[in-house]
Amino acid sequence: MRLSLSPMLILPVLLLIFSIERSDSEPTQDKQALQAFFSKVPHASRVDWNSSDSVCNWVGVQCNPAKTHVHSLRLPAAGLVGPIPENTIGRLSELRVLSIHNNRLTGNLPSDFSNLTFLRALYVGRNQFSGEFPASLTQLNRLTRLDLSSNNFSGSIPFSINNLTSLNGLFLENNNFSGQIPSINAKLIDFNVSNNNLNGSIPKSLSKFPEASFSGNLQLCGGPLQPCNSSFFPSPSPSPEAVVPSTPAEVGGKKKLSKGAIIGIAVAAAVAFLLLLLCLVFCCLRRRKSGSSKAAALKGPAAGVAGARAVGIGGGGGGAGEAGTSSSKDDLTSGTGPEGGERNRLVFVNGGAYSFDLEDLLRASAEVLGKGSVGTSYKAVLEEGTTVVVKRLKDVVAGKKEFETQMEALGKCKHENVVPLRAFYFSKDEKLLVYDYMAAGSRGAGRTSLDWDNRMKIALGTARGLAYLHVTNNLVHGNIKSSNVLLHPNNDPAVSDYGLSNIFSTNTSSTNNRIAGYRAPEVVETRKPTYKSDVYSYGVLLLELLTGKSPNQASLGDDGIDLPRWVQSVVREEWTAEVFDVELMRYHNIEEEMVQLLQIAMACVSTVPDQRPSMPEALRMIEDMNRSESNTDDGIRQSSDDPSKGSDGHTPPMESRTPPSSVTP
Repeated sequence: MRLSLSPMLILPVLLLIFSIERSDSEPTQDKQALQAFFSKVPHASRVDWNSSDSVCNWVGVQCNPAKTHVHSLRLPAAGLVGPIPENTIGRLSELRVLSIHNNRLTGNLPSDFSNLTFLRALYVGRNQFSGEFPASLTQLNRLTRLDLSSNNFSGSIPFSINNLTSLNGLFLENNNFSGQIPSINAKLIDFNVSNNNLNGSIPKSLSKFPEASFSGNLQLCGGPLQPCNSSFFPSPSPSPEAVVPSTPAEVGGKKKLSKGAIIGIAVAAAVAFLLLLLCLVFCCLRRRKSGSSKAAALKGPAAGVAGARAVGIGGGGGGAGEAGTSSSKDDLTSGTGPEGGERNRLVFVNGGAYSFDLEDLLRASAEVLGKGSVGTSYKAVLEEGTTVVVKRLKDVVAGKKEFETQMEALGKCKHENVVPLRAFYFSKDEKLLVYDYMAAGSRGAGRTSLDWDNRMKIALGTARGLAYLHVTNNLVHGNIKSSNVLLHPNNDPAVSDYGLSNIFSTNTSSTNNRIAGYRAPEVVETRKPTYKSDVYSYGVLLLELLTGKSPNQASLGDDGIDLPRWVQSVVREEWTAEVFDVELMRYHNIEEEMVQLLQIAMACVSTVPDQRPSMPEALRMIEDMNRSESNTDDGIRQSSDDPSKGSDGHTPPMESRTPPSSVTP
């Protein structure tokens, strides 16, 4: 018997067949593109893509509901190494989100990224990309979030970035961009270009953002930073160009000025200029004579200066920048009335270590070393050859007596892991601190790798310095972060900027930015640091050493979680090995030590203060690691019962492990 289908039934059957085929569809071209990418780029073992499975089921891959295209690719901290090949990711024509931050990708972004016309979010921060601003990105006008932070991009920020009309978040910090910032017309909500080499004035369209968005660019000026014409020590900020007034072409809007009137105006202007110049010369001569007669000569033993370099592990680097004041050198040296002599005096603490006075300091050649969260630091080379660092503080609210009492207390701190304060100056408009010169050249986030033994040396020495401040001097540091841990040439650490929190206002924005990323949860409300909040900040520092990640970068994930929460989430998912810096994978037989230090760090960053160890207890736990290590290292590592010193009062030497000659990423 022959069956026949009615024409009315053919259409539903065909639709059913097409729907079945559609439900089992596979984005074949996108799969091939991703296979090509992973075949050429080394990656972590946990990202194991099964070619027999659907690409939509692969780790980090998300498809659209119909499974016809790949819509997002999220592979943060996936151990990706090397350049991104052309004709791979650039073929994902329907891609909406690309997140490949926290890897070791190099080179520039491929030119075929311009094909990703549907891309809305691009996160490539914390890699090792280089070259100029990727031109392919300026064609992606659907982009809303662009994160190129913590790489090695250089050159100028192109004006063509204004093509990205949908952009609301732009993160370019911790790179080597130079030149002026273009006026960006996008309706930005988040913006950061800190720690680059940018110069010139900040465009008005961007002046609404806080100074932390621009800090670390020593030649930037204008709101919200210090005005372009302010100066104290020689300032790197460019002076605004002189505005030459144009001669009015008409009088009363209709008639031009006569030739005689123009000549008269020119002669009058010249005479006025000469009179003004004579007045200025007279005032300067009189002021110089007055200042020299009141200079006080403070004598003390001359001393050499030890060199060092700033640590900046994981990029904690630069602070919030400085607004600055308009005080000049003359303001400091021309004290009038009975207080003039006092105003012109440096106070050397604990006997001092140098033989110069304020006049010598102000005559010194100087250069800006960096802008930190508590002020700006200058390297001053005096005429007799002595080199010191002068820190110009901002937002100080303490009175003279309170300030002097605090500085005398800080001057008593003597420990190999604490940067010594040498002198201070207090006046109504200026507060200065003088330290030994330490050649501050911040390494920056991810710029320079440290081996495991040097990271342990930093962890141990920093703990000793903080325990000394807590136990011996009853001082709360209040500003612990990687940029305040300085390294001597042998990588011995010394903590700086300690004990200053109580002289600043607790309501200023600089206080909020002072320890951003390191701040304990309870300090957000009380704004008063404690011994236990110091322990929390130290725990974040340990996490930096272990992960190689900065706690104050744009984001550790697409939702911007902080470093402790990110570590907790990874450990909770039993991916503990993914927490550690990939640079440490080159060293053998350190896994147990890394896990032990991670456990100490997680105890330090406990949300509840009472659950955190004290600083001496944290130090003791780290020293216990050295004790156990000494059983297999023939006693190379030492320990001590003193919470602030090693067995001989010095940081114990540590074994140097060399990486194997060949490493498979």
